[in-house]
Amino acid sequence: MHLILTDAAPIHWAFGGAAISAITLALLYIGNRRLGVSTGFENICSLVVHTSYFTRESLVSSHSWRLPLLTGLLLGGVLSALLAGGWETTWALGMFDAEFGWGNGGKLAWMFGGGLLIGFGTRLAGGCTSGHGIFGMSNLELPSVISTVSFMAAGVVTTNLIYRVIL
Repeated sequence: MHLILTDAAPIHWAFGGAAISAITLALLYIGNRRLGVSTGFENICSLVVHTSYFTRESLVSSHSWRLPLLTGLLLGGVLSALLAGGWETTWALGMFDAEFGWGNGGKLAWMFGGGLLIGFGTRLAGGCTSGHGIFGMSNLELPSVISTVSFMAAGVVTTNLIYRVIL
């Protein structure tokens, strides 16, 4: 199986799993930190928005490790794309275009709405899928188990609703 956009052969999943576990363990045992990416958005916002929510000590004190982590995620994606032969921007959404044909403005609205729902869900759950699904589940934390099961169930229901009922 090859990657959809670049037709490159993927790296075996076990390498990605080993890297994520190494990062998670290093954050926990060396830095006493929890892996999670959604709070990183708050870190980035705190660089430009100076309200009390974004200047709280617990957030500002995490800049020293979370901003480099986010930078590494971004650079890792760029490096991966370059090693796979580069990338190009596309508005092609396959089945979505064929079934709905909303044009670029409609697709932008669809993605913006999805982003708002994801942001709402991460705040409602007190964290994102990486924080709950990787870190919290490995520690058998009940809120993370509940959140991860909810994320997965919502994904299954939404996928079946879109592909079996709407399309």
